[in-house]
Amino acid sequence: MKELYIVTGANGHLGSALIKELEKKDCEVRGLILPGEQAKNHKNITYYEGDVRDKDSLRPLLRNREGKRTIVIHTAGIVAISEGVSPQLYDVNVNGAKNVVAVCLEEKADRLVYVSSVHAIPEKTKPRVLREVDRFSAQWVEGGYAKTKAEATQAVLDAAKQGLDAVVVHPSGILGPYNGRGNHLVQMVEDYLLRRLPACVKGGYDFVDVRDVARGCLLAAEKGKSGECYILSNRHYDVKEVLGMVRENAGGRRLPVLPMWMAKMAAPLLGWYAKLKKERPLYTRYSLYTLSSNDRFSHDKATKELGWQPRDLSETIADTVTWIQEHPEKKKRPVQARKRKAAFKTRRRRLAPG
Repeated sequence: MKELYIVTGANGHLGSALIKELEKKDCEVRGLILPGEQAKNHKNITYYEGDVRDKDSLRPLLRNREGKRTIVIHTAGIVAISEGVSPQLYDVNVNGAKNVVAVCLEEKADRLVYVSSVHAIPEKTKPRVLREVDRFSAQWVEGGYAKTKAEATQAVLDAAKQGLDAVVVHPSGILGPYNGRGNHLVQMVEDYLLRRLPACVKGGYDFVDVRDVARGCLLAAEKGKSGECYILSNRHYDVKEVLGMVRENAGGRRLPVLPMWMAKMAAPLLGWYAKLKKERPLYTRYSLYTLSSNDRFSHDKATKELGWQPRDLSETIADTVTWIQEHPEKKKRPVQARKRKAAFKTRRRRLAPG
């Protein structure tokens, strides 16, 4: 039977990686993008405009699919490093997921793969290993993003009990090439390359390649058990270790490493400074909390049941640096933007082969 894959958030970081993977398959692909976003139909890929907050805009994705096994992969969402739950964050991450679930039930999709997050999993005190759980609550996790993903994940599992064939995947901190400028971790790499990162903090997290997560979503679509969750993690990397990999690939200076207590004290000032420059802050109270939290996630279940195998992060960083160098930002930053862009081009010429 011919397969039809529907990808929400098709212009996002993970969505873009999924589209690239699905280009290689003998299947039909429909990608959901927001109204006004730019994307060209190509090969087996067709883009539809819509918004997960508008249930009616999702229905055209599931029309005219007679005789096709339909798999919906819901990646659309907002990743936030704030402590609170804003109305927009809740509307997109929770109500949007519930809309996707409702349309899948009404239109009888064959399978839903919901992209949750490891942040939805209740944290345990170090050094206990974190594994898959079968119940989620916003009350059991910290931070606005985690709370919305926990509530949405429980809604998906509730729908699975009502008859929806649904699988949940929990990626850890996503890094990698392709359309990742909205990703805070990719921003960290780019800010370091452009000498916009003032310091490194002592701490780290479990970082995983976006391409591996995309393949993990497809493995879950193919092999995952309905109503089950799968952690798509890698291993812990210190922030200092990650920036060291960037420096090995593109040069750069060694940054001072702030102890966590000092970084937490400086977070309000850094947030104010970023706001003044109209930039997103990287170091917030919640992001610093995450960098010191328990991230001992086990991907044993995904490896055993799906065949999940994450790559070493050194390959991820090398490819991310290359992607950033080949796709310089179009929007200039307000402070010394021209000098920084010129310096970045000079580094690119110096690193070019030959």
